Amino acid sequence: MALIEQHVMIPTQFGEAPGFTAVPDEPGHFPAIIFYMDAPGYREELLNHVRRIAKQGYFCVIFDMYYRLGTVRFNLPRRDDGMSGVIRASMNHLTIQRVVEDTGAVLAYIDAQDKASPGKVGAVGHCMSGQHVTAAAARYPTRIACGASLYSVKMVTDAEDSPHKLLNDAAGELFYSFAEVDQSVPEEEYEAFVKALKASSANYILERPKGTHHGYMFAQRAVYNPVESEGAWDKIFALFDRNLK
Repeated sequence: MALIEQHVMIPTQFGEAPGFTAVPDEPGHFPAIIFYMDAPGYREELLNHVRRIAKQGYFCVIFDMYYRLGTVRFNLPRRDDGMSGVIRASMNHLTIQRVVEDTGAVLAYIDAQDKASPGKVGAVGHCMSGQHVTAAAARYPTRIACGASLYSVKMVTDAEDSPHKLLNDAAGELFYSFAEVDQSVPEEEYEAFVKALKASSANYILERPKGTHHGYMFAQRAVYNPVESEGAWDKIFALFDRNLK
């Protein structure tokens, strides 16, 4: 399928955020999907995920969540302890409130696009952004019809806006896929989130595929699990189709 691709600047109250959109090069309007990046940041690998989503009949948009820091790009094949420290610092400068505010700007941007269908949208996020998908679904319950969170971190914290405390505010269907082995998610944190999820009124799907590690959906990583990755993609597209088409 041919796509219309654009590198864009998305206005926010804190400045312009670089972004990328992809949508089928066909007549009509297409449901919108917001793609929230993971901790290693805005890069071509993620743009390829955006393209894959668009080819399923969606208007997909990603934005550089680190835009407040300036232009931050990581040469991931050369990653070492020093770079990992900078990645963590970049991730930690974000707050749920900041991302919720930016989500409002992205929704306004989507509303101004001719190729995007009006109304409900979907969301997907890996790693650090599983929390942000959950928070966005809670903050914009009439807009976020569904969200997918992959091997999410920081889902249970002491903060008032911890994701596990926001589940009752989300109206959309949520899909959570945690890795079986994940050094970034302590077992007690995972269990606490599952407990909160089961006690909530959220409409959700939860899985923890065998043999998976943190980042298992990224083909450029040693932990890539092609079978479970394709299985997750199937579930994500089924989620989007159920709620947006």
